[in-house]
Formats: sequence, structure tokens, C-alpha cells
Amino acid sequence: MDDARDDATDWTHTRPRRIAPEDRKRFEGYLREIFSALGLPPQTPGTATTPERHLRAMFDATDGYEGDPKLITAFPTECKGGPDCKLSQVIEGPIPFYSLCEHHALPFFGHAYVGYIAHDNILGISKLTRIVRLFARRFTVQERIGREIADLIDRILRPHGVAVYLTATHLCTQMRGVQEHESHTGTTHWRGNYETDTGLRAEFLAIPRNARR
Repeated sequence: MDDARDDATDWTHTRPRRIAPEDRKRFEGYLREIFSALGLPPQTPGTATTPERHLRAMFDATDGYEGDPKLITAFPTECKGGPDCKLSQVIEGPIPFYSLCEHHALPFFGHAYVGYIAHDNILGISKLTRIVRLFARRFTVQERIGREIADLIDRILRPHGVAVYLTATHLCTQMRGVQEHESHTGTTHWRGNYETDTGLRAEFLAIPRNARR
């Protein structure tokens, strides 16, 4: 566990972002110019401060870049040995998430299901939600979020296995391009025992499947 903690220490330290006042004003000016070019009236009661609000909203929506000082809290496993310890799953979900596509900076959002098979340690349940949000609140893509979640849990706990399933709606396909309004994108990531045990994968995927009924 000590090695795992060493590997994960970069996520236990925050990296606060700062925008200097002069830069903030300049960015707001750029946004005002862009919004005006797109047709937004710049000086109505409802739009005069839209650039400031938009910049603040983007800053809040990407706070995953700052890290999370409360991310790592591990406890000794309850498993006392035996074959069941390599099969018993801890599954959390649905965990709502919101993100911004790095290709168009448009939102995508959905739910995450995260599972692992504990070895020496377990995570506090709330930490699974924190891990999802750490990687979702960025400019990113759905596939990367799932991979980063799986890799970080694997590094922190060194468990017998990790499973991550994400399902999301992407506004970049609904508001533009093909304008597909009914589709949802699902992605899976497997580590350890989940890679080789089809029964474990089926048991894990039954949780989100039943939740949709």
C-alpha cells in the first residue's frame, strides 16, 4: 500500500488555478466579441454580463484540473482470505457526471458505474464519486475518463480487479453534425480479474442494465 500511496500522491495535492484580474478582463472581452459575432446582443439587461458568467462557468466546470485533497482514504479490507476475496465486488453507481468535450467544448453527461475487487484495502465509498468527478470535470473524452478512473483505482489499491462503465449523452452529436437525439454512448474498462472472468463482467454490467429498467 505504501508504494500505491507514493504513486498516487499527485492526486492528494491541489493545484489551484488563478486568473489575474487583467487577464480575466481581456478574456471577457474576447468572449464578448465572439458572442456578438454569433448574434448575441451585447448590452441587454440579460446579456451585458454574459461573458463574465460564461468564463466563471467554464472555470467551475473544469475544476478537475485542480486535484482533490480528500481523494485518498483507504481502509483495511474486510476479506479474511479464501476464493471469495477474488470474486466479491464493490460497486458504486449510478454516479452522475458532467464534462466538456475537448473537440467542441460542448457538454456531455451521464452516469458512471465503478467496481473493484478489494485486495489489502478498500476505499471510502465517497472517494469513488470524487475520482469520477476529478477526471470528468475537464476538457476530455469519455473513453479517457473511464481509463483514468480505472488506472487510478488500480494504482491506489492494487486490487484484484477494477471495472468502469460509463454511459453518456453527447451534445456535440445532438446540437450539431448528425443531430442524433436518441443515442447514448457506453464505454467499458477492465483491469485484473475482470479482464479474464466473463462472469464477473456480466455480474458488474447487470447493475447498470437493471438500473435502466
